Amino acid sequence: MIGKVRRGRALRRVRPGDGRALKRFRWWQSPFRALFHLRLTGDDGRQALYAVDVRHWQNQSSGKVRAHLYLDGRHHAECRLPAVFPVPGGTVEVAMSAFGLKRCHYVTTDGAERQLVPDPRSAEGRRARLDRAHPMLSRGIGALSTIVLGIALALLVPQVVEAISQVEPFARRVGTFTSPVDPPGWFNAVLALGTAAASTERALRLRYSRLLDGAGG
Repeated sequence: MIGKVRRGRALRRVRPGDGRALKRFRWWQSPFRALFHLRLTGDDGRQALYAVDVRHWQNQSSGKVRAHLYLDGRHHAECRLPAVFPVPGGTVEVAMSAFGLKRCHYVTTDGAERQLVPDPRSAEGRRARLDRAHPMLSRGIGALSTIVLGIALALLVPQVVEAISQVEPFARRVGTFTSPVDPPGWFNAVLALGTAAASTERALRLRYSRLLDGAGG
C-alpha cells in the first residue's frame, strides 16, 4: 500500500478529466501501455466500469508518467505517478517500477485490497491468461524469475560494494573490500539481461519486492 504521506500528496495531484473516450488497446502497444479495469457497484445499486490507462514508457526518465482514470469509457481524472484516485468505497492506487507497473489496486476504506483486472489484449492480460491456462508452467516461470534475481543480488552486490570501497575517501575511512566473486564481463552482461527479463516478467504480474526489484525502481 502507498504510504500515508505519499498517498496524501498523490490525492492532491489528481486533476479532473476532459471527457475524451478511452482508446481501444492495440497489440503493438504492449511494450509501453498498461490498461486495467475495475467494476464497482455504488450505494444506489448502479454499476460503474473504471479503467486505468498508463503509457508507462512515456517520459519515464523524467518522472512524469501519468495514470489516466476512465469512468464508463470517458476520461474522468488523471494524476502523475504514484497515483491515488478516489472511487466509490475507497481508492485506486497506481505505482510503477523501472520495468512496468508494480501496483494497480483497489483499496477499500477498511483496508482490504484487490488488483484490477488487466485488459486481455495487454501484456499483463496475456500473462494472466497464461497463468489461468497453464498454472504449473506459470508458477515455474515465476519461480525462475525469482531465482535469477536472487542470483543477481548475490553476485552483483559484492561487486558494487568493492567498486564503492575503492573510492579514496571511503577507502581512507573504512578500508577497501574485495569481492569474493569476480565473474568475467560476459557473464555480468548475460546476468544483467536475465535480470531485466526477470524483472519485466514480475512486473507483468504486478509483483514487487524492495529486496529483489528495488534496484530497478
